[in-house]
Amino acid sequence: MQASRLLHHREASTPLLPRRLPAPDPSKLRWSIPSVISRHRRSPLTTAALTTPTIPHTLRPSRSPKPCNPRLPLEETAKKTVFDDNWFHLMAIQHLSNSIQIITGVKSREKGYEGLVEAAGVVARRHGSDEQQEIVGEALRAAFPAPVMAMLKSILPQSKISREFFAKFTTICFSWLVGPCQVKESDFQGEKNEKNVVYIPKCRFLEATNCVGMCTNLCKVPSQNFINSSLGMPTNMVPNFEEKSCEIIFGQHPPADDPALKQPCYRTQCMAKIIHGAGCSS
Repeated sequence: MQASRLLHHREASTPLLPRRLPAPDPSKLRWSIPSVISRHRRSPLTTAALTTPTIPHTLRPSRSPKPCNPRLPLEETAKKTVFDDNWFHLMAIQHLSNSIQIITGVKSREKGYEGLVEAAGVVARRHGSDEQQEIVGEALRAAFPAPVMAMLKSILPQSKISREFFAKFTTICFSWLVGPCQVKESDFQGEKNEKNVVYIPKCRFLEATNCVGMCTNLCKVPSQNFINSSLGMPTNMVPNFEEKSCEIIFGQHPPADDPALKQPCYRTQCMAKIIHGAGCSS
C-alpha cells in the first residue's frame, strides 16, 4: 500500500514531455516548395513577390551629367562673370533697357542686366542689321538728352584733353554696360603716351550675348555713330572675339573695311540663336 502511494507520487511529480513526431518523408509529401511556385508561376503577385526589384534604366543616375542645353558646353556656363551692380548701375541699366523697350514696344520679363539683354535679343530676332543699328541709335538718343550732349560737344572740341576726358569718363560712368575697364596709353598721330584708349578685359555685353552679330549691330556700330554725331568725337571700337575683350579708341575713325564686321559668329554657342531664337546677323 505504501509502495503504491510512493509510485503514484513519483508519477505525479514527473513532468510530462511532448512526444517527438517522426520526421516526414519528403517523397510522401503532397505539397513542396517547387510545386507551389510552379502552380503559381502565372500569378503576377507571386512573380512580383519572388522577383528581386530592379531600377529602370531611365531612372538610373547618369555617370556624367550633361548640361541643360547640349549646344552650350558646361564649362562655358561655369566661367560666366558675376557682377555686383550698385544702385547707380541698376538705375542706368534699367533706364537704357526701358528706352529700348519703348522703341520696340516689347515688355521684358527680366529685371536688371538680364532684362537689357532680353530686350536686345528681341531686336536681334525681329530686325535686320541696319534696323538693329537704327533702333539702338534711337534708344541712345532717347537715353542721353540732346541738350547735354550738345553742351559737351561745344565745350570739349576734339583735342588731347577731350580724348583723354572721354576715355576716363567711360571707365567711371559706363562700367555697368561693358564691365570693368581701364585707360590705356597709345601713340596718337605721332604723340606718345596719350591716354585716349579704354581697354575692356571682358566685355559684359559680349559675354552675356555670346553673339558677334549682337556685338557689332547693337553695340559697336551704333555706339560709334552716336558718339561721333552727338559729341563730335570719332570713335573706333575694336572687339577681340576670342578673348571677349575690346578697345575703345577715341579720336580714331573706324576703318572703311572693318574686319570686325566680317567676323563669323560662335558656331554652337551663339546665345542669340540658343536663347532668343534669332538668326545671327554677323
